Amino acid sequence: MSDASLRSFVPVAPESHFPIQNLPFGVFRKGKHHARVGVRIGDWALDLAVLAEHHLLEGMSLEPDFFLHLRRLNPFLELGQTAWREVRQRLQQLLSADVKTLQGDGALCSRALVPVAEIEMLLPAKIENYTDFYSSRDHATNVGVMMRGKENALMPNWLHLPVAYHGRASSIVVSRAEVRRPLGQSKADDAAAPTFGPSRNLDFELEMGVLVGPGNRLGEPIPIQKAREHLFGMVLVNDWSARDIQKWEYQPLGPFLAKNFATSISPWVVTLDALEPFRVAGPEQDPIPLPYLRSEGNGAYDITLEVYLRTPSMKKRERISASNAKHLYWNIRQQLAHHTSGGCNLRPGDLLASGTISGPEAGSYGSLLELTWKGSKPLQLPGGETRTFLQDGDEVTLTGWCQGDGYRVGLGEVTARVVPAPAWDA
Repeated sequence: MSDASLRSFVPVAPESHFPIQNLPFGVFRKGKHHARVGVRIGDWALDLAVLAEHHLLEGMSLEPDFFLHLRRLNPFLELGQTAWREVRQRLQQLLSADVKTLQGDGALCSRALVPVAEIEMLLPAKIENYTDFYSSRDHATNVGVMMRGKENALMPNWLHLPVAYHGRASSIVVSRAEVRRPLGQSKADDAAAPTFGPSRNLDFELEMGVLVGPGNRLGEPIPIQKAREHLFGMVLVNDWSARDIQKWEYQPLGPFLAKNFATSISPWVVTLDALEPFRVAGPEQDPIPLPYLRSEGNGAYDITLEVYLRTPSMKKRERISASNAKHLYWNIRQQLAHHTSGGCNLRPGDLLASGTISGPEAGSYGSLLELTWKGSKPLQLPGGETRTFLQDGDEVTLTGWCQGDGYRVGLGEVTARVVPAPAWDA
């Protein structure tokens, strides 16, 4: 059966991100109940603990009651591709319009299918480690032109390896969590000394991230030919950045306080199997990477990405950027292979973020730093407002989806509102 022909007995609008072809995994809580693992179908969350309780997840390689008391995805991620595919295929079968097991039992449906409007989404996994890559050539070029000029835009190593830094996992938050403006040091170009206070140049970054499945032992790299086996699924990532703090602190060791105050992710993890029909060729890599980074086949994903901004005075949000994940120069298999090439051990639930995803046109840039060209070209908004960087009360939403034949496979949204910096003693 083709993906396009799959139909669920649960009503799903054509523009929904969550048809039966998707079924992303997440962790939710209803009221005061414990966290539960579920999958998203239309406007409903399918509670996997209820299915396990009714013996509907038997006959697979995992224990029948595996999901009964599961509170986060890490143990599931550790199981690997065979288990992921078995569960997803079983869920597609149970939700199929042609199968009566679930839909024929009204009482079971009322327990297993929970309206998403009634639940609280939590972080999908315990994220112990977070790495942020710098994999968009357009973004790296834009920033390089601003900082070093056109002739030296890309650093000498950029076309040879996926540049990255280790981020702060403890400050990763799920969509809808407010983001507090950070405090830090900054120094104006004409100032004699730095000052301390709230960041004045707060920015978003349009990114995607992949959650690691089975990890690897310390000292044992994952070859690129096996990288796919260690990658579970993708989320949207907003890597908030305080540009003024970043400018002053980043030399010689790179990002620190400018990045570690918050990173927002979307709550539903879209499996790579759901994204498989949308794999495409990425940008041509020249020079050809070293052998350990040579990725066979299509390594990119055709995922439409959009950024929306709503200020406190706006009645509805305004789209300010439209990009696509296929613009990434370094793909997720190359990122994982390089990350482990020196022997670094990854763990189930680790997050690898792409870095800002910018396209070749001005309207496809993935940050305000680029959209306003370092503040020199203010963004024009409805009602006469302008923005160079984010102000308190501004709400940023990232969204993304793949377009199939009559259906979409989407990642939902990651949304957050900026709130004022904490009180501080000047």
